[in-house]
Amino acid sequence: MAELIRMPKMSDTMTEGVIAEWHKKVGDTVKSGDVLAEVETDKATMDLEAYEEGTLLYIGVEKGESVPIDGIMAIIGAEGEDYKALLNGASGGSQDAAPAEKPNPAPAPSGNVVQADVATKLPDPEVISAAPAENVKATVIRMPKMSDTMTEGVIVAWHKKEGDTVKSGDVLAEVETDKATMDLEAYEEGTLLYIGVKEGESVAIDAIIAVVGEKGANFKVLVDGNGSASPAPATPAVENSNGNASNGTEAATGEGGSETALQNPQASLPANADTDLSYAGGAGDMVESSGRMKASPLAKRIAEEKGIDLKQVHGTGPEGRIVKSDVESFVPSAKPAKPQPAQQPAPVQQAAPAEQKVAPQPAPAPQAQATSVGGDYEDVPVSQMRKTIARRLGESMFTAPHFYLTMEINMDKAMELRGTVNAVSPVKISFNDFVLKAAAVALKQHPNVNSSWLGDKIRRYKYVNIGVAVAVDEGLLVPVVRNADQKTLSTIAAEVKEMAAKAKDKKLQPKDWEGSTFSISNLGMFGIDEFTAIINPPDSCILAIGAIKPAVAFVNGEVKPTNVMKVTLSCDHRSVDGATGAAFLQTLKEFLENPMRMLV
Repeated sequence: MAELIRMPKMSDTMTEGVIAEWHKKVGDTVKSGDVLAEVETDKATMDLEAYEEGTLLYIGVEKGESVPIDGIMAIIGAEGEDYKALLNGASGGSQDAAPAEKPNPAPAPSGNVVQADVATKLPDPEVISAAPAENVKATVIRMPKMSDTMTEGVIVAWHKKEGDTVKSGDVLAEVETDKATMDLEAYEEGTLLYIGVKEGESVAIDAIIAVVGEKGANFKVLVDGNGSASPAPATPAVENSNGNASNGTEAATGEGGSETALQNPQASLPANADTDLSYAGGAGDMVESSGRMKASPLAKRIAEEKGIDLKQVHGTGPEGRIVKSDVESFVPSAKPAKPQPAQQPAPVQQAAPAEQKVAPQPAPAPQAQATSVGGDYEDVPVSQMRKTIARRLGESMFTAPHFYLTMEINMDKAMELRGTVNAVSPVKISFNDFVLKAAAVALKQHPNVNSSWLGDKIRRYKYVNIGVAVAVDEGLLVPVVRNADQKTLSTIAAEVKEMAAKAKDKKLQPKDWEGSTFSISNLGMFGIDEFTAIINPPDSCILAIGAIKPAVAFVNGEVKPTNVMKVTLSCDHRSVDGATGAAFLQTLKEFLENPMRMLV
């Protein structure tokens, strides 16, 4: 009997998983223990093993899509077994099952539609959402949720253009998330009819990014029925009733009819002309029939900021559209090209003498000069990881009332002991390891610091898990050393080195970063004397470690050289008071100035 394969809960904080890769395809034989797929949970990718034997009958989630906990991913059963009843009877079934049952009501909207019906039914979202599934042989491609913290994705590059043939498994685009840049693969076959997001632009989760379907299909019904601003889907309906495409468009569009008509001049166009909402005639024409430049919004904004005349830029996008890369790589061939703005108004004046007022348009030229005087600059897009870091640290900084306590610690004995320990240790022990061990032992004596603010209560932990901030190319990760107070220096050193390497390779597992009760950030290796760190939620405190610097100390009236390290404790005043934080630092100081005390 066929069995449903559901998304398991792979960690205590997991709410959904993203299919990073399928290792089996429909029709493959599956044995117990075989790896069905790789599932990504935030920063970790884990294997999903089969616990049933049989044939993989159905895959309901494509690569790159997210699945909530307990959501249906696949079905395993006997070869040729009918599994549709199992899908229909299961709650949370895949969306793929629904379309299989929808063709029956198709005759309802496929008949002749009266213009009055179109006007009344188009605003009804239920009618709009139902029509595409029944009439249009095309499928909407939405932005998948590729990690549990992802809220939007950025299209880094399109590997297909409008009009290209798409096969299942083809890479449509590269999508940058808050964790990585991942391939977006096609799960439908057909023609890429529509691209709704340009390169470099961000799009929210579940928003439409493309449409794949049968060549010539009226995909605009799908796009408009899912939130598009253009109500062009009414055009085919009106054509069925009166055969007049242009009049039908105007009637259906209402207030926005003129814009839609200009974007989609159906009369005398080839059948596949509606595969591009911005189709305006010649394939290489960068100017639409309405006189507007065919350029993405991002390209227009960058061109405006850099003072670039889009008329001089050659577009490489679909139908000659100017995209972000065209503007960024544009280099003016000669400065005399600037007079061109004066030449452009001439054709416009021939069309309408009243537009002589456009003569002041040479104003963009001074803008270009003003921009160049300010010097060159570069706008660096924010990665999704950086956006997440900014959001979380912003929430911490502006919701948790921070205060800071700084103390100097004499590191002479710690430096002396480090040399002795490294002589017998299997791994090299750093000063950071000494601080981590000292902080862990001190936290056992000060449970108020080893705590979290939970709104209506303060949670004091009886165990000590210390998060160690690790810098990676795109931001900051915080793997955790668990039960640090119970571990030796060599064990701590080995764990920190291993997790730092895994963090930089983005191979951390959920168990590696979850459950910290206190955090440490060390910039001493960069020569930073002291700094303040932002608390890593849900911890109440974070310790910032500076460099060990030579200094002068007065001992019994004599001047002696010494080595001093400054540490700063950032505290959440909601759960930790000043005296509590100061007492913790005093204990930390005692352990580091007499390190043998924490080793016995």
